Amino acid sequence: MFSSKTTLVLILFCFVLVHELEMHMVEAEKIDCKSKCNYRCSKASRQKMCIRACNTCCKRCNCVPPGTSGNTDVCPCYATMTTHGGRLKCP
Repeated sequence: MFSSKTTLVLILFCFVLVHELEMHMVEAEKIDCKSKCNYRCSKASRQKMCIRACNTCCKRCNCVPPGTSGNTDVCPCYATMTTHGGRLKCP
């Protein structure tokens, strides 16, 4: 039968393994912010500012709404992010 030390080591090993697998899954699910934001801001009058704001929002939320405007209901985090002045940050 296993001793309590062996059991403890196996439990710790399993915990570390699960944690590592979760980290790799999160990294694998990240979207390509640059291309998504380039398309999102393609019709903006101030493209550089739009792309900068969009990339910030994308990196924080890992989501960019489809299309060149609107559709913010698809990404609630993106839709509710505000500036220090209380204005919506994400284009």
